[in-house]
Amino acid sequence: MRIEGNLRIGNTGARGVNRNTGSGPAFHVDEGNAAPRPTAASAGALPAAGIDALLTLQSAEDPALKRKKQVRRATALLDTLEEVKADLLVGRISEGRLYQLMALIGQARERGEPQLDALLDDIELRARVELAKRGLYPRP
Repeated sequence: MRIEGNLRIGNTGARGVNRNTGSGPAFHVDEGNAAPRPTAASAGALPAAGIDALLTLQSAEDPALKRKKQVRRATALLDTLEEVKADLLVGRISEGRLYQLMALIGQARERGEPQLDALLDDIELRARVELAKRGLYPRP
């Protein structure tokens, strides 16, 4: 079955078919004897690799920004350690400061640097001991 009109947008790929050149659209049914005509190949979808590349770029962190975050965390951790040291020298240390220290240690962990992780483990152990002296046992 084929519907033809007076106005054509593009070539349909059919050859040697009777076409109506009148003013109105023509309609006629092809006979079942005719061999099926091959259809034009459709354009494939764009590969998803472009989207994957964009997602990878978005998830990749800028080295300069990553370094700034590390320096900011390290500075906050060192400042808190100084405050804990001063509190220990005076003989009073607040639970809030110890919890703050525990939170900063959790943020500062960078897997892949065994020496830094060992140092953070030692600091965390000391903070847990100080909390345990007060009867507080934070979750690991």
